Amino acid sequence: MPETHVEPKDRSAARSLLRLWPYVKPVRIRLFGAAAVAIVASCLGLVIPLVLKWIVDGPVANRDPGGVWLGALYLLVLGIAEALLFGLRRWLVARPLAGVEASMRADLYRHLQRLPVAFHDRWPSGQLLSRGTTDLMLLRMFLAFPLTFLLVNATTILAGFIILLVQQWTLGLVLLVPVVPLVILCSVFETKFAVVARKAQDQVGDLTTVVEESVLGIRIIKGFGRHRSQALAFRGLSQRLRGTELDKARLLAGIWAFITTIPELAIGAALVLGTIQVADGDLSAGTLVAFLSTALALRWPVESIGFLLAMSQESATATERFFEVMDTAEERETAGESPSQSSPPNSQQHADGGMVFEGVEFRYPDAESGSAPVLARIDLRIRPGETMALVGATGSGKTTLTALVPRLHDATAGRITLDGTDITAMRREQLRELVSVAFEEPTLFSASVGENVLMGADGAGEDELRRALSIAQADFVYDLPEGIHTQVGEQGLSLSGGQRQRLALARAVVGQPRFLVLDDPLSALDVHTETLVEAALRRVLESTTAIVVAHRPSTVMLADRVALLSEGRISAVGTHQELLRSNAEYAWLMSGAGDTPEFLSTDGMPAMVVPAEKDSTR
Repeated sequence: MPETHVEPKDRSAARSLLRLWPYVKPVRIRLFGAAAVAIVASCLGLVIPLVLKWIVDGPVANRDPGGVWLGALYLLVLGIAEALLFGLRRWLVARPLAGVEASMRADLYRHLQRLPVAFHDRWPSGQLLSRGTTDLMLLRMFLAFPLTFLLVNATTILAGFIILLVQQWTLGLVLLVPVVPLVILCSVFETKFAVVARKAQDQVGDLTTVVEESVLGIRIIKGFGRHRSQALAFRGLSQRLRGTELDKARLLAGIWAFITTIPELAIGAALVLGTIQVADGDLSAGTLVAFLSTALALRWPVESIGFLLAMSQESATATERFFEVMDTAEERETAGESPSQSSPPNSQQHADGGMVFEGVEFRYPDAESGSAPVLARIDLRIRPGETMALVGATGSGKTTLTALVPRLHDATAGRITLDGTDITAMRREQLRELVSVAFEEPTLFSASVGENVLMGADGAGEDELRRALSIAQADFVYDLPEGIHTQVGEQGLSLSGGQRQRLALARAVVGQPRFLVLDDPLSALDVHTETLVEAALRRVLESTTAIVVAHRPSTVMLADRVALLSEGRISAVGTHQELLRSNAEYAWLMSGAGDTPEFLSTDGMPAMVVPAEKDSTR
C-alpha cells in the first residue's frame, strides 16, 4: 500500500505544543491550580529530609524517645498531606482535559466535513483516523501528566539544589557537576527521538488504513482467497512499526541509563566526601543524613527527565499531525462575496435558466503541469424541466462533469449556472439544497433505513420518506426485521447492491429537488425492477431539471435529449434517435459492443473493432 506521509515542519517541540493553547485556555485556571498543588506536594517531600536532620541531631543525639515519636508523627503527616495533594491534582485535571480532547476531536471531525473532495482523495483514511483517536488521546495524557510534571520537577530540582547548597555548599557543588553533560545528552536525545516518534505515528496511520480496508473489503479477501497475502502485508507493516518502536525504546533506555548513572555517581562522591567531613567534625551526622535524603528525593525528578522529554516529543509530533489537517484550507466560497450576498434564484431566473455549462474546464489539483484537462470547453444547456442524458466511453469524464454541479470539485475555468445564478455565487449549503445527487456507488451509513434516506432533505418527514421509497421501488424495506427502522450496518453491506442503489436513489429524490444529478443510478437493478423504477422516476423527472449519466439504452430513454461526451468534450447533442442515425460513436456505445472504436465506416457502422484503451481519468 502506498504511504501518504506529510513532511513535518521544522518547528521546535515547544512551539508545536504552544498551538494547543486555544484549546487549553478555557481550562487554564484548573490546570494552573493543579500544577500549583503538585508543586506544593513535591516541595513537602523536600521538608522530610529537614525533619530527619532535626530527629538525628536532636532527639536521637540526646536519647529522647518522645522526640523521636514526635518526629515520626511529623513525617506521617507530611506523607499523608503529599498523597492527598497529588490526588487533588489528578481530580482537578481529569474532567477539563477530557473536555479538551472532546473539543479537539469535534473540531477535527467538523473540519474534515468541510475539506474539499480532493483532500480526501489524497489522504488514506487510516491516517485521519489515527489523528482523531490515538494522537488526541496522547495529547490528553501529555496535558494531564508530562506537561504538569515538567514544571513540577523543574521547580522541585531548583528548590532541592538551593536546600543542598544551604546545607553544605561544597557537597552541593559536587552534585551540580553532572548538570552540563545531562543537558547535552537531553538535547541530543530530543532531536533523535522527535524523528523516530513521528515515523512511528505515521506507521500507526498506515496500519490503521490496512485494517480498515481489510474489514470493509472482507468479501473480496474471502472471495479471492487473499487471506495470506493480506496477512503478509499486515505483518510487514507491523514489523516495520515494531522496529520503529524498538528504536524508540533503545533511545529511551540509553538516555535513562545515563540520567540514572551520572547522578548516582555524583551522590556516591558526595557521600564519601560527607563521611570524611563528619569524621573530621566539620559536618554533623544529621546534616549529612538530610543532605543525602534530599539528594535521593531529587532522583525521581531528575531520572524522569528522559521519560517526560519522550512523551513531550511524541505529543509535539501528535500536535503537528493534528494541525496538518486543521491547517488545510476548507472549501472556499466565492472570493469577494460573502455568503449573505447570495440569494436563491428568483422566479424569472427559473423561467429562463435551467442548468447551463459555459466554457467549463477541469483539471485535477494533483495533475502534472502541462497535462491535458479532464474536461475541456464544455458548453451545454439543459432547459428547465428537461432531463439530459450524459453518454460517453469509459474515462471520458462523465462522473467528473456531474461532480462539478454540486461543487464536489470546482471548475478550473468557465462557469456553471442554475436558473441563471452562477453556482460559485451561492453558499455551498444553499447549492446542495437545490441539487440532489445519486452516485453510481451507493454509500450507506451505520444508521436505520429511514435515517439514510432522510439524509437527502432537511425537515422531510415520514410522508416524504414513503414517497421516495415508492419511487425508488424500495418497498423491500417494509419486510426488513424492523421496517424503516432497521439498522443497515456499516456501508450497508447487509443489503444487496440493487437494494443499496434503490435506497441511494430514494435519498436523492426525497427532498423533491429542483435539480437532480444521477450517476448511472440503475446499474445494479434487475430488468424487472429497473422497468418499475424508470416508470416512477419519469414522474419525478417531469418536475425537475436533471442530468443523468447513462450507459444503457433503457436509462437513456428517461431523457429528453442526450449529450455525447468524448475525450473530455461534448461532441454531439440531440435526441436518442437523432444521435443513433447521425453519430457513429453514439451508435457504437448504444450497441453494447464495447468502448469507442478507433475506426468506423462512413455509414456509421464499425469497420474494425478496436476498443479504446481505458485510461486513468477519473
